[in-house]
Amino acid sequence: MEAPHNSPAAETVSEPAGATDPDPVGAVPEAVTVTLTVTSPEQMQDLGRRLARVLAPGDLVMLTGELGAGKTTLTRGLGEGLGVRGAVTSPTFVIARVHPSLVQGPALVHVDAYRLGGGLDEMEDLDLDVSLPESVVVVEWGDGKVEELSEDRLRVLIDRATGDTDDERREVTLVGIGARWAGLREALA
Repeated sequence: MEAPHNSPAAETVSEPAGATDPDPVGAVPEAVTVTLTVTSPEQMQDLGRRLARVLAPGDLVMLTGELGAGKTTLTRGLGEGLGVRGAVTSPTFVIARVHPSLVQGPALVHVDAYRLGGGLDEMEDLDLDVSLPESVVVVEWGDGKVEELSEDRLRVLIDRATGDTDDERREVTLVGIGARWAGLREALA
């Protein structure tokens, strides 16, 4: 799907999981899915700013995508939208960075779980469960590692063309899990 030239991103909104099939295999209860197409790093960063308007203290955001898909670029936009201090860069070698708010909002805790092999036990030293209630916690490569932190969470899956290509297009699928995300579709409109 290609974004129209006059819009920042083409959007396809999917029905909540299980809306048409009462018991689909692998369905997540109370999940809302929104799929968007972005065609540049600037649009990915803008998507992060748009998402920041929806986020609140206690939100857990899990980012999944290949290397170079745009996870940190999206998080940079989140940081701008939340009005946090410091440049948002990949925390790969420090594992986690905390960006305090400059506007009396929630801090942004940016975690890169790529090098962490275990589940939540290995991440326990990061005290994410302590940070979560008053912060927005964004975890790159968090699938299978941090789901236990919150029943309500936002999964962001970023798909890009692989191989030797200069294609900047990304398909971004937002999956809001839990009652907290019931209005995701409307909030992004």
